[in-house]
Amino acid sequence: MKYNMKQKVATATITAALMFSSIAAPAAWALQSAEVQSGVNFRSAPSTSASIIRSLKKGEEVTIIEKVNSYWYKIQDSKGKTGYLSTSSNYLKVQNKVESNIATAVVKASVSFRKSPSTSGERIRYLKKGEQVAVLAKTNSYWYEVKDSDGIRGYVSTQDSYLDVKGTVTGGVSSSGGSSSNNGNDTSTTLPEESVKGSVEKVIAAGMKYIGTPYEYGSDRNTTTTFDCSDFVRQAFIDGAGLKLPADSRQQGDYVKKKGGTTTNWKNLKRGDVVFFMDYKGSKASAYTGINKSKAAISHDGIYLGDGKILHTYSKESGGVTISSMEGTHWEYRFLYGGSAL
Repeated sequence: MKYNMKQKVATATITAALMFSSIAAPAAWALQSAEVQSGVNFRSAPSTSASIIRSLKKGEEVTIIEKVNSYWYKIQDSKGKTGYLSTSSNYLKVQNKVESNIATAVVKASVSFRKSPSTSGERIRYLKKGEQVAVLAKTNSYWYEVKDSDGIRGYVSTQDSYLDVKGTVTGGVSSSGGSSSNNGNDTSTTLPEESVKGSVEKVIAAGMKYIGTPYEYGSDRNTTTTFDCSDFVRQAFIDGAGLKLPADSRQQGDYVKKKGGTTTNWKNLKRGDVVFFMDYKGSKASAYTGINKSKAAISHDGIYLGDGKILHTYSKESGGVTISSMEGTHWEYRFLYGGSAL
C-alpha cells in the first residue's frame, strides 16, 4: 500500500503520540472483562509499530488489566497471554464500567481463594502463580478481599509470599474485622486478642528470618547456627514472643494441649498454631490407615502459616528451615493435632 506525504506525517505523529502517552500516563484500573467485536491485532506493546502477537477474533473474551492511555488497553487473553489492544469501541465491548483507583496484584505463589476471610472458609479454587486480581479491600491483618479475572469475589491471605500488590489498598468495612460478600453468606473470621495476634506475626517473622538455616538432629539449644524441628519452633517463640517453650517436640505438644483449643483437623488450624506430627510411614494416605493417632507419638512439629503451609525444618536434604504444603502430602496424613502456644 502506498501513502502520500500527508498520510505519512499523520501516521508518524499518531505513533509518536501513542508511544509518549504510554510512558507518561499509565492509569490504575481494576480488572474487567470485555468481548472482541471484530478482528483486531493483539500487540506486544502499546504502539501500532509493535509486533503482533496474534489477531483476536470476534466473540473472544479478554480481561482488561488497565487502560494505559486514551488509545490502548493492556489485556490478558483466555490463554493467559498479556498484550495490548486498541481502546476503540469498534474492537471491544467492555462488559462493565472500568473502575479506577483500585489496587491490583499478581499472584506470586499458588494460594487458596476463599468465600470468607478465614482458613475454615470454603475454598472457591486455588489462584495460580501469574494470575492478576483486583484488590478491593484489606479486610483485616490476615485477609484481602479480591476479585479475579472472571469477576468472582473472595478472600486471599495478606502474607507477602502470595500477592505482589500494586497501588493503595483500602481498609475493610466491617467493625468486627470481617467483610460481607455480595450474597451475604460469608462469615467473619474470629480473631484473637490484639496482643496475641501481634505476637503471632512476630513469631512467624522471627521464624522466617531463619529460612535456609541448616538442619541438625539434636541441635544445640544455645545457638542458632543449626536447628532440629523443636529447636526451631522454640527459637521462633523466644525471638518473637519472649516465650521459652520446652526443649523437645513431645513436651511442646503437651504444653500446647494443656492450654486447650487444639484441633485434629488441620483445616481448622489458625495462623501461628504449633502443629504436631507422627512418624513417617509412607507418602500415600493408605500407609496411615488403621493407625490410632490419639495414641501415636509426636516425632515432629512446626508452625502453621495458613493456607495449608508449614514453616519447619526436618532434614538436611530439604535445605534446612523451609515452607512445606500439607494438603495431599504425607504431612497431612501424619498430622496429629495443633493449637496455639500463646
